Amino acid sequence: MPHLPQKILIATKNLGKVNEIRDLIQDLPIEFLSLAEFPDAPDVVEDGETFEENALKKARTLALATGLVTLADDSGLCVEALNGRPGVLSARYSGEGSSDEEKCLRILEEMSEIPDSERYARFVCVLALADPGGEEYVFRGVCEGRIIRELKGTKGFGYDPIFLYEEEGLTFAEMDRQSKNLVSHRGLALRKFGVFLEQRARP
Repeated sequence: MPHLPQKILIATKNLGKVNEIRDLIQDLPIEFLSLAEFPDAPDVVEDGETFEENALKKARTLALATGLVTLADDSGLCVEALNGRPGVLSARYSGEGSSDEEKCLRILEEMSEIPDSERYARFVCVLALADPGGEEYVFRGVCEGRIIRELKGTKGFGYDPIFLYEEEGLTFAEMDRQSKNLVSHRGLALRKFGVFLEQRARP
């Protein structure tokens, strides 16, 4: 992929994620497409043991199916005291169809006996870019924090209400979107992706 692609498929039907990328890369002449525009695209089972495996599998599969350069992501929460859980199971840790609150409460229940000094955790986001010809690139973002003992804040999603970003003294669910995006795992990975595209855009 020596040159800047004209179109990139974002492997999600979540328009918020697509718009987030469009906002970040708005200075480059790239058309970002949503998976919602490809109703016949195959569903990809995320059965990898790492975030990288899941993101690459999704990007490869959809790049081959659509003939487009494809960006896919996998992300989750890794808690040290839980041996890295929920990890790649973050989205379905409390069972399929469970609410964000139920996921958070399960983590808090499992950590009820863990002292404050041992509640370290990190959010991880891996973006994988693949083209139909087989070229692949990976961009990783990590944000360190701690798990608090109750849900705080109403913004964000997922495990944001129990993840304390210590430099701000706030959970991700208490931070406004702009502040969170500056430090979040996803924001860091997206900025690495943006730098990669800018380098490809240079003559």
